[in-house]
Amino acid sequence: MAANIYQALSEIEKNNQLAALCTVVKSEGSTPRHVGSKMLVYPNGKFIGTVGGGELESRVIKAALASLNNGSAQNLSYTMADPSRGDPGVCGGTVEVFVEPILPPAMVVVIGAGHVGKAVVHLAKWLGFRVAVSDDRAEFCNPESLPGADAYYPVEMGKLTEHLKVNKQTYIVITSRGSAVDAAGLPNLLESDSAYIGVIGSRRRWLTTVKALKEKGVSQEKIAQVHSPMGLELNAETPEEIAVSIMAEILMIKDRGTGKPMKTKQAEA
Repeated sequence: MAANIYQALSEIEKNNQLAALCTVVKSEGSTPRHVGSKMLVYPNGKFIGTVGGGELESRVIKAALASLNNGSAQNLSYTMADPSRGDPGVCGGTVEVFVEPILPPAMVVVIGAGHVGKAVVHLAKWLGFRVAVSDDRAEFCNPESLPGADAYYPVEMGKLTEHLKVNKQTYIVITSRGSAVDAAGLPNLLESDSAYIGVIGSRRRWLTTVKALKEKGVSQEKIAQVHSPMGLELNAETPEEIAVSIMAEILMIKDRGTGKPMKTKQAEA
């Protein structure tokens, strides 16, 4: 772990990691720490720096983890007077702490470098996502065969998480060549912290995959996390149209949209 917060922030940005920066922005009366005091909280609950210790710090850490989970900043206000009424201390002052989630750029990981996979890579990159490509066929998973991605992982789907760190900013798009490949690779991906896992194919193909996953002991709760068939209903046919459908669903989830036509949304307002 880095020696100080600023060094840690640099490492977080460099390695596309997550953390929450907690800063005392207001302090009146007697409080544990002065304005500008900082604490950096990691997703595993570890932290560096301090905003005051004790119960106050415990509550801020809990709030920081919540911000990492939902991606939203918070402004926390505490009175330090009477623990019997729920205050986190007895110093007598008031303190405000701003909690800011530090999130890496969103990444789309395309597993399967076929026609639809290529179209998703192109569109996701155009939309501003970082893009990684994975395919167990090395001849398809390289800049010459599929230009434009930020990273290439010519490995089996089930081993991808050994090479790529998946977090809550990761959107996984599986455009593989069949149900057998999906059933073999999905169990490990379902243990990750990904924001989205989508699998291409018909409902019949997905039901075949589900049956195989259950035989492997994967729970229904885990299976339900998968979007399959993935994408929004656009009656898409070409690889490019299918890519639009897929990325529309990802943007809807990422930005908490509804997927409804704007005309309908305006009428409901």
